[in-house]
Amino acid sequence: MNAREEELIARELLASPDLVAVYWHRKQWAALAALARFARRDVPVELAQTDPALYRTLREQITRFFLRGGDVLSLEKLEALARRG
Repeated sequence: MNAREEELIARELLASPDLVAVYWHRKQWAALAALARFARRDVPVELAQTDPALYRTLREQITRFFLRGGDVLSLEKLEALARRG
């Protein structure tokens, strides 16, 4: 999966948090790892200048992700599970 595909998946999961459970049950580890990676990197500050509405939306979604317990997702474990298969 390339960087753009990862970003699109992460944005989809941030916009629809209920999908995280669906991806978990389907064992879509690579997608969940993309979400964890995207959330940890946070929103690029430059986006506030180029697209303020998108910046605010992503900031709110990432904040909600962490408030809902998203920080318990271990990026390292998800990446290992994705490599296995």
